[in-house]
Amino acid sequence: MLIVCCFAFVQSGIGQELNATVTVTVPKLQQTDPAVFKTLERDLQDFLKQERWTEDEFKPYERIDCNFSVNITSELGGNSYKADIALKAIRPVYGSEYKTVLINHVDRDIVFSYLEFQPIENGTLFFKDNLSAVFSFYVHYILGLSAESFAMGAGDEQFQLAQNILSQVPSQISDADKGWQSQGKKTTRYWMVENMLNARFKSFKEAWYNYHRKSLDVMYTNTELAVSTMLEALKQIDKVNTAYPNSFGVIMFVTAKSDEIIEIFKNADRTRKTTVADIMRRLDPAGAGKYNVLRN
Repeated sequence: MLIVCCFAFVQSGIGQELNATVTVTVPKLQQTDPAVFKTLERDLQDFLKQERWTEDEFKPYERIDCNFSVNITSELGGNSYKADIALKAIRPVYGSEYKTVLINHVDRDIVFSYLEFQPIENGTLFFKDNLSAVFSFYVHYILGLSAESFAMGAGDEQFQLAQNILSQVPSQISDADKGWQSQGKKTTRYWMVENMLNARFKSFKEAWYNYHRKSLDVMYTNTELAVSTMLEALKQIDKVNTAYPNSFGVIMFVTAKSDEIIEIFKNADRTRKTTVADIMRRLDPAGAGKYNVLRN
């Protein structure tokens, strides 16, 4: 009987813009001392904790809660590894204790090299190594999603910085880590940021803003208005999906928001429930069955 041993090391800290938690999980490997990954986790934690990503001042209650779970899946030799990174970020909803998910995503088969005590650096202005680039990319992407939820166009600067990171990745790195590529599947980091900067997705970003700022943020003061606004935002996203089927921005919206949408509309009137169920089935055909609760 094969017994798989796992090492899990967890730290949490407060950054300038982020309340970030990093977890590195390592299956039993043949070559690398598990202590290396404990150091890696601490280095990643310190990186997110100490780096300044914007010129803005974030008060403690404004910082974005996020979690990065790094799962080392294989050794490639020469201090190189393959890993999956699961990331989740949440945003507080105004006037309540409720928090809404901005992103809930798993980035698979990331290839990187790491030597113990190797510094992890901000990859915004220059490419140092793939691990630094991936984490810098996601920090800017999360900051962009958060800013865009408060004001139309407010996330563009952060999305542009994420795109700048992508453009600096050397071809030999992108050949190994296909998450940077535009070819093949359209669920890569390339398409994540492309969607948010492409003018054809302006209506999606408008719906993103309305969903958060004009719906969730007024849900506890004017529920009827909030629900109506959210329904209109979903209709707008449905139109984007019709015009540009299977776009990654819509896929990520569904992944982050589907459970929340069900919870909000399950007590709505029959017409609204039916409308939302139909929209969500089109946006999420693979998960169509979960929206049956809105039809019962």
